Amino acid sequence: MDTRRNSLVSSWFAALSRPPRWIVLVALAWLGIPTLASAVPSYARQTQQPCVACHVGGFGPELTQFGRQFKLMGYTMKVGDQTDVPLSAMLVESFTHTQKAQTAAPANGFGTNNNTELQQVSAFLAGRLSEHIGVFAQATYSENGGLLGWDNMDWRYARMFSHGSHSGIWGISLNNNPTVSDVFNTAPAWKYPYMSADLAPGTPAQPMLLGGLAGQVVGVSAYMQLDGAWYMELGGYRSLSSAFLHHVNAHFDGRLSGVTPYARLAYTWNLPTGSFSVGGFMLNMRRGQVGTNDIGDSVALPGPTDRFRDFGVDSSYMYVNGDHTITVDGLYVHESQKLDATWGGGGSDNLHNTLQSLNLKGSYWYRHTYGVTLASFVYNGSKDVTLYGNDGSPNTQGESVELDYSPFGQSTSWHQPWANVRLGLQYTYFNRFSGRVHDVDGAGRNAKDNNTLYCYVWLAI
Repeated sequence: MDTRRNSLVSSWFAALSRPPRWIVLVALAWLGIPTLASAVPSYARQTQQPCVACHVGGFGPELTQFGRQFKLMGYTMKVGDQTDVPLSAMLVESFTHTQKAQTAAPANGFGTNNNTELQQVSAFLAGRLSEHIGVFAQATYSENGGLLGWDNMDWRYARMFSHGSHSGIWGISLNNNPTVSDVFNTAPAWKYPYMSADLAPGTPAQPMLLGGLAGQVVGVSAYMQLDGAWYMELGGYRSLSSAFLHHVNAHFDGRLSGVTPYARLAYTWNLPTGSFSVGGFMLNMRRGQVGTNDIGDSVALPGPTDRFRDFGVDSSYMYVNGDHTITVDGLYVHESQKLDATWGGGGSDNLHNTLQSLNLKGSYWYRHTYGVTLASFVYNGSKDVTLYGNDGSPNTQGESVELDYSPFGQSTSWHQPWANVRLGLQYTYFNRFSGRVHDVDGAGRNAKDNNTLYCYVWLAI
């Protein structure tokens, strides 16, 4: 019986991971297709609530306690009988300056420094589809690469329940990125920075849980919130075919072997002036290299695979008192690697490696309009010259400070909730880059030469 059930589950995931061409075309049309998601004004129009009801700073993606409940309920909360099509749009224009010009242009069509960019133009299908079904689906164009493709996707079915003295919410999420279904801003898909420079040097290596599968997989997870305190989620992910990912202009980094399990557990203390939560994550995946059974559907790949086991712990605190809001988030992830495919192909010095990441962030907002954020990050792991270059260390450390201004988002704001904008000024300082303080790339650049000034205008309608 177990063998038959496992076979049915594998067949179902396989069907999801290689949809027929007509489904691809319908999905693209549905999403509006001819990175980081954000506040979606169609939700504000649906609930007739100002953006500050769901988002800290009047703009996403950092969620308030009410915003978390709205997401858990499958984006279905609604006020009134209006039947607006749940569509929204977003635009981000940015400027990036590094302390020293890069040795080569970061992308085609850009210079080695002082780049302006139409960083994102996104269309969203976001809102209630029925009493228990809602959706968040994003399609994004970026000047960097000049491609229009799919982004985060989260289709939900959710219901409330009660049993004896207990009550809660349960639901099912169909999504394309582990942790995108999460409601906490410690989750890798939603952690700070919410906007960052894509034309500046970044972290050379990080655990797979931090976006390593984003947009390349399809998965189903079941979740439950119990008594407003416990949050539990368990799901599995399968690779989408390279042909499908080509249609939606998504990356393909190799095919997963079978179903990749994902688990999440968190507990929240609801306080008179906010909340405090602690939790953990788990992801366990095997993946072949590009070119190994890219479009096949076997549970086990025919060649060697790399294995990644990620475990994370997180904590978040929110304080709200009148005009003042403070949020503090922390996330630590440890990854164990067994690189049978990479090491066997000469791509690494070590068969076994590890990676660790630590992200800390604290924000203060006054009247959800003026904000300041301080953050610190550390990425480190095993030395491997072939894999990482330089001295073989992925060790990258730094801090950042960001100033934000969100003039709208209140119930009395001009053209609320149609007019939404955030102006951001962010500075990132590197203490170490790729294991080094000096000569980080063999071209005489120091770690501080990668220090980045990043300015952006973020619009949503």
